[in-house]
Amino acid sequence: MTESEPTEAARAADLAAEWLRRAQAGDEAAFGELVKANYERVFRRVTAIVRNEHDARDVCQEVWVAVWKNLRDYRGDAKFSTWLYAVATRRAIDHARKQQRWFARFLPFLANETTGEIIEPASTAPGPRDDLEGSERAARFERAIAALPPKLRAVLTMREIEGLAYEEIAQQLACRPGTVMSRLFNARRSLAQKIGELP
Repeated sequence: MTESEPTEAARAADLAAEWLRRAQAGDEAAFGELVKANYERVFRRVTAIVRNEHDARDVCQEVWVAVWKNLRDYRGDAKFSTWLYAVATRRAIDHARKQQRWFARFLPFLANETTGEIIEPASTAPGPRDDLEGSERAARFERAIAALPPKLRAVLTMREIEGLAYEEIAQQLACRPGTVMSRLFNARRSLAQKIGELP
C-alpha cells in the first residue's frame, strides 16, 4: 500500500460519512446501514443502563426512531457516534427513571408486614450448594447495580464497561468532566457499600 492509498479504516469512515449524508437526505436504505453499523454498541450501552434485555430492545427502537426524526438536525459538531450514544444514554436513563418510579409505587406490597424486609423470590437455580450461593451473590450484585440511580449507572457503564475517557463521557452526557468524576466516585462508593453488605 502506498502513502496515497486510503487505509481500510479511512475507507470505512468515508463509507459511514456517505451513509450519514444520504440518510440525512431521507435515504432509508442508508439509514439502515447506519443502524446495522451501530446497533450492537447502542444495545450494549442501553442494556447496561436499563438492566433488562427486553426493555433494552424497546428503548433501542425508541432511540432509532428519535435518531431518524432528528437526523437532519445533526450538524457534525461532534462525531456521529458521540451524538448517537448521547441520544441512547438519555433515552435509557429516562426509561430507567420511569421504571424506578413504577417499581416504587408497588414496593410496599412486596415488604414483609412484620419486619419490613423486602420479600425476594426464592432461587430456583439447580445444582450444588456452591453454585446456588454463587448465583445468589451474582443476583445480589445485579440488584446492587440496578439500585444505583440511572445517572450513576450510566457513568459507571461508560467508564468501567466501555472504557470511555472522562472527556468522552462528559461530551455524551453534556456535562463537565468534573461532574463525570464526581458521579463515578459516588457510583463506585455506593456499589462498594452495597457489595460489602452482601453475605
